[in-house]
Parts: sequence; C-alpha cells; structure tokens
Amino acid sequence: MNAQAPTAYGNGLSSQAQNLHWLLTNLVDEVPGIRSVAVVSSDGLLLLSSDPDRTDEAARPGERDGPRGSSADLATIVSGLGSLTNGAAKLMEGGAVKQTMITMDEGSLFVMSISDGSLLGVHATPDCDMNVIAYHMALFVGRAGHVLTPELRSELRKSMENAK
Repeated sequence: MNAQAPTAYGNGLSSQAQNLHWLLTNLVDEVPGIRSVAVVSSDGLLLLSSDPDRTDEAARPGERDGPRGSSADLATIVSGLGSLTNGAAKLMEGGAVKQTMITMDEGSLFVMSISDGSLLGVHATPDCDMNVIAYHMALFVGRAGHVLTPELRSELRKSMENAK
C-alpha cells in the first residue's frame, strides 16, 4: 500500500514549490513499497510530506502507513538520524553523509542528504526493492537540491503550518 499523495497546499505557492510537491507526489505514486515520505530542513522542521493532513491517532496498528501514522514522527526520526550520522561521520573523519539505511523486521528507513543539511526520509515496507527506492530518492535529491533555497524552505514551512 503506497502512502497518500501530498495534498494541494493552495494556489499561492511559487512554481518551484509546486514542482517540489509534484516531485514528491511522483515519488510516492511511482515507487512501490513506500509508506511515508518527509523532507526535513537542517533545523528539523518538516518541509514536505506524503501525508501532511493525516492524524491517525485512532487508527488500528495494522492500518498505519508511517511511524505512528504521522509525517511529524517521520520528520523527527529523520532529523535525529541525520544528526547522529553526521556526528559519527565527523568523529570518524568520514566526510559528508550521503545516505543512511536501516532495515527492520517490519520495514526499512532511508535517509538521504539533499542540500544545506536538508534531508529526504522514506519509510518503506519490508518487501520493498531497496535499490529501486534508493535510485528514485537519488533522482528526487538531484532534482530538488538545487532549488531548495532558503526562500523556498521558508515558503514550504509556511505552507505546512497553514495545512494544519
């Protein structure tokens, strides 16, 4: 079951913001096994999500698509993992972290650097094709990285706040 496609945030978005929403919708719709997607800024704020309006507090455990059914939870996890792996890379003198992958009994979590500390996080099903997901994440990052300016991040943050 794929995650819900991002909802429209209104007509007031710039063409760059609309393009990023389209890219995220395309990622969710075209890649089998994706449960939830979040784009997080360097300071841990949710910028884009596959399910910005969802609040599944009453959902049964088997019906949830993402961690606790919430894109905010996924954003928190992605931000924490980004911070942890960047700290580890500095301690190990390993350079910049490009991708982190966690496999679990009931799913997988992928985190990929976009630009300026922004991150793309994907929560996927346990039977997903990891290579396909990583490939499509890399395509998203390649297309989104150069347009994710401070101005666009600010616009996306405001649109997420208004969507609540």
